[in-house]
Amino acid sequence: MAITQLSAYLENRPGTLYEALTSLTDAGVNIRALSVAETKDFGILRLIVSDVAKTKEALSDDIIVKETPVIAVKMNDQTGALKEVLKILGDAAVNIEYVYAFTGSAKGGAYVVLRVDDLEGAEDILARHGIKTLNDEDMGGFLS
Repeated sequence: MAITQLSAYLENRPGTLYEALTSLTDAGVNIRALSVAETKDFGILRLIVSDVAKTKEALSDDIIVKETPVIAVKMNDQTGALKEVLKILGDAAVNIEYVYAFTGSAKGGAYVVLRVDDLEGAEDILARHGIKTLNDEDMGGFLS
């Protein structure tokens, strides 16, 4: 039930992020979540979007775009909700490579995106603890 995350490698200079996001807006792509990590020379724009194909097409040919399966979990928007998810994964020795979170428009909805070293194992252990992971189709419905 993984979701598709796109990572776009952008030159680290003024206006590059604006240009990339303008291209997505012009293509009618809805950005559901994003994160930016930077190095001296480039930034990694991580995106969860409404349309993966449109996004890849809209970004210029000189931008490298990579698809990565990640886990998304809907949680209650309350203190300690993320801690519970992380404890379950930690107890199962699942390594988390990175994480970012966001809130949705649904009342009390919070979401976390996790890149882990064992996707299927992490999904299985979360399911055994009653925590549902989302797929690409779920992302649109849960965030409206």
